[in-house]
Amino acid sequence: MRKLLSTTSISNNTKWKQYAVTVAGGNGEGNQLNQLSRPYGIYIDDEDQSIYIADQWSHRIVKWKSGASHGQVVAGGNGEGNRLDQLNHPTDLIVDKNSDSLIICDWGNRRVVRWPRRSEADQHIVISNIDCFRIAIDSTGDLYVADWKKNEVRRWKEGDSVGIVVAGGNGKGNNANQLNGPTSIYVDEEHSLYVSDHHNNRIMKWMKGAKEGISVAGAYGQGNSLTQLSYPQGITVDHLHNIYVADSGNDRIMRWSKGSRTGSVIVRGHGQGEKPNQFNCLGSVTFDRKGNLYVVDSWNHRVQKFDVDSN
Repeated sequence: MRKLLSTTSISNNTKWKQYAVTVAGGNGEGNQLNQLSRPYGIYIDDEDQSIYIADQWSHRIVKWKSGASHGQVVAGGNGEGNRLDQLNHPTDLIVDKNSDSLIICDWGNRRVVRWPRRSEADQHIVISNIDCFRIAIDSTGDLYVADWKKNEVRRWKEGDSVGIVVAGGNGKGNNANQLNGPTSIYVDEEHSLYVSDHHNNRIMKWMKGAKEGISVAGAYGQGNSLTQLSYPQGITVDHLHNIYVADSGNDRIMRWSKGSRTGSVIVRGHGQGEKPNQFNCLGSVTFDRKGNLYVVDSWNHRVQKFDVDSN
C-alpha cells in the first residue's frame, strides 16, 4: 500500500504551484542516465525521497536520488527481452520494504517480477501469463494487479497460483460491475480499491468484498467540465480520502473531495507542450511526505514536481 499522507501534509485548502520543476529526465528521449523514454509508473521512497521510475521504452527501472542530475539503473537495462535480467516495456513498480525488493509490472513479457534491491541476481517471476498494467500492495502484503485485457483487478496472496478477482471480471463494459481498460489502481488502509477506468472516463471505488464498484469521479461522459474526465491515468488518495487524478486527455490534475460529484483542477495544463506548466500524455501521479506533487509527463520524457504553494 502506498501510505496515505500524514495529517500535516495536506488539507482541503492546500494549493500547489502551477509551474513545475523537472526532477528526472527532461533531456530529450533516450536511454542515457540523464534521460527517460516514455516513463509511466513512479514510486517515491519516503526514507530518502528517491524516485523510482518505470522507464518503459528503455526497458528498465531507474532510481533518481533527490536533487540528482542523472539516475541509476536498478532493474533491467540489459535490452528488451524476457530473460530474468531483462524487462520489456515495464509500466509500473512498487517498493516492498518487507522484502527489500522491487515488484515490477513487466508489461511486454506479460508477467510480474520481483527484483531484490541489494542484489543483481535472485530475480524471479511472481505472476506469469497476465496482461498487467499497474500494481499495488496492501498493508498485509497482498498484491493487486490490473489486467487491461481481461478488464479486471485481481488480488494475489503470497503463494497464490490464480488470484481472486476484486474488481471487474465481467467483460468489457460500463456497468457498475464492469471495467473498460483499467489503468492505475490504489488500495487504501481499509483495503478499498480505487481503479482508473480509462475508457469509461471514470474512477471506480470497490469496497473490500464488493461485487460492484461505485463511481467516485467522472462517469458523466468524456469531456472537460468539472464533472468529467478524459482518459484518466494515474490516481492517488490522501488521508482525507480526496482523490487525485491525472486527467490525461485534458492535460490537467484534478481533485475530487469525498462524496463530491464535482472535481476541482489543482494543476491546469495550458495546452499540450513541454513548458513547465504544460503536459504531453500524463502517466502516474503521487505525493511525497511533504505534500509536493509528482507527475509523470510521459511523452515529454520527464517527471515534474509541483511544490506546495505556501503563499
